[in-house]
Amino acid sequence: MTVTTKYWPAEQTRSGIIEAAAVLAAGGIIAFPTETVYGLGGDARSTEAVERIFAAKGRPSDNPLIVHIARSEDVEKLAERINDLERELMSAFWPGPLTLVLPVLPGAVSNLVTAGLDTVAVRVPAHEVARELIEQSGCPLAAPSANRSGRPSPTQARHVMEDLNGRIDGVVDGGETGVGLESTVVRVVDGKVHILRPGGITREKLQDAVGSIADVVSPESTAHSAEVASEAEQTHAPRSPGVKYAHYAPKGEMLLITGEWDKLVPIVQAKAAAAGGRGCKVAILSSTEHVARYQADAVFDCGPREEPEKAAHSLYALLRECDELGVNYIVAEGYPEEGIGAALMNRLRKAAGGCEITAG
Repeated sequence: MTVTTKYWPAEQTRSGIIEAAAVLAAGGIIAFPTETVYGLGGDARSTEAVERIFAAKGRPSDNPLIVHIARSEDVEKLAERINDLERELMSAFWPGPLTLVLPVLPGAVSNLVTAGLDTVAVRVPAHEVARELIEQSGCPLAAPSANRSGRPSPTQARHVMEDLNGRIDGVVDGGETGVGLESTVVRVVDGKVHILRPGGITREKLQDAVGSIADVVSPESTAHSAEVASEAEQTHAPRSPGVKYAHYAPKGEMLLITGEWDKLVPIVQAKAAAAGGRGCKVAILSSTEHVARYQADAVFDCGPREEPEKAAHSLYALLRECDELGVNYIVAEGYPEEGIGAALMNRLRKAAGGCEITAG
């Protein structure tokens, strides 16, 4: 079903929030900015609204949604219980790009939000427009990224319109997002903080916050462990969004080159040249230091190797620009996996669909 999608430009943010909040309160679905990416929100308590979110995105219904709230204290209406470590994480990182997976209060949200699990993922966004919209609507908002499922997440309102115009009720333009990658998703189990999805809050920041209280454990060691996995997880229902299906992918094929820094350039250039020889339109995603050394149909400067936050901020927009240019083969350099680099590499690997070569 096609609907008329209303667009509220940045210069009309105030009136846009008021009108969009009324739409949300009436059961509609609205795209709005957060500090990470644009989200597609609907009343988390309304199964009908949540069904519309899944339909608009083309998203599998066994993929849980994050519930966005305006204030930390509102979590009491969603979680059955909250332990001291979880409260410490809230105090340290809310508002901000940290999502906590908590025991859900029965009846607090639609079962579609939790994918039938006994937990709910919750965060308080740092973006003022997002928090005011939630406050004005009076609804906890279930809000995945505002893109068609599998596509690069939107960091600008125009990206939302490209993917969802005619599928959703409206878009509130709050300008370009800041972090550029989705939130970090964590779950506390047996006194340990498990990172289910890396994101805007780094492993190092989590470790600093929890100190000696808990370990920060990598997703690879916990995602399917018997210690963490419930019966529902063992039947492949993930606790966190963004971990089960292909995500963040451009339309063209993508290859990620990682490994020894001084050996990346010849391999990247060789793979780009080979794709060009097959008739592909080729783009290279390069660190600043190597941009001048590459030749392709398009070479994008993603930022210095030692500043992965710049690459994280621009990644999704660059993948979408490749689509706009008709690029059908992308070769991307890897970045060090410290700090935000861990989340950046997670998204690059997902965008490449696991196609990766290690130099060295």
